[in-house]
Amino acid sequence: MSKRPVLIEKKGTIVFLILNRPKQSNLVDEELAWAIKDSCRFINEDSSIRVMILTGTETCFSTGRQTFPDSMPPYPDDWINKMQTAASIAKVNIPTIAAINGDALDHGLELALACDLRVADWNARLGFRDLSRGLFPWDGGTQRLSRIVGRSTALDLLLTSRILTAKKALAVGLINHVTRQGNALNYAVNLASSISELAPIAMRYTKEAIHRGLDMPLDQGLKLEADLSFLLHGTTDRSEGIDSFLTKRDPYFLGQ
Repeated sequence: MSKRPVLIEKKGTIVFLILNRPKQSNLVDEELAWAIKDSCRFINEDSSIRVMILTGTETCFSTGRQTFPDSMPPYPDDWINKMQTAASIAKVNIPTIAAINGDALDHGLELALACDLRVADWNARLGFRDLSRGLFPWDGGTQRLSRIVGRSTALDLLLTSRILTAKKALAVGLINHVTRQGNALNYAVNLASSISELAPIAMRYTKEAIHRGLDMPLDQGLKLEADLSFLLHGTTDRSEGIDSFLTKRDPYFLGQ
């Protein structure tokens, strides 16, 4: 197994971003954080990729972050900025799926929350233990969690440091699918394969409309939706979609 902290494997139009420090439970340190950021930049520059899957090697997803250094640097904000990786995942412009093949805790859960969809093995545990340790989730945990599960459930999970089973995480909307043990990645691949067959420009616009729209008043979100729909009218993919429907054949989208 490669010693690189993050592996990138591309299979057709699907790319796998694999956290590769199972012996350290894929704890996020500076090296792993930089590797994730660089990988996300690379993925955004490859127009042939249509779906990204984030997972971990063996049976490990990520159980948190490296603790604060013994001697904090003069500017702690700089260190925190280096460690913040969820924003890079959230900025990947194609659909992203977290295949949670083991525990996703603390910073590890923040990485999963930055993905568009989450698939977990039934034996995986999910939650934030930060407050029970006198810490605070600062890589999107408070903001993305509340947007996904709602304010009340987010407060419950954060203030109690309660850890959920995959089944309970599914019930509160924290994840989208639960699979039998060891099957999260296979399920994610099947899901990614289905998504990759859709029109890529329309997928990106859909992702943009939902994520940006949540931060807008309804009238502005509706205008964004209409603007993106107008932009889509001028694409080759839209014409291909209409033509394939009329001729009763499978569409072949080029992302143009």
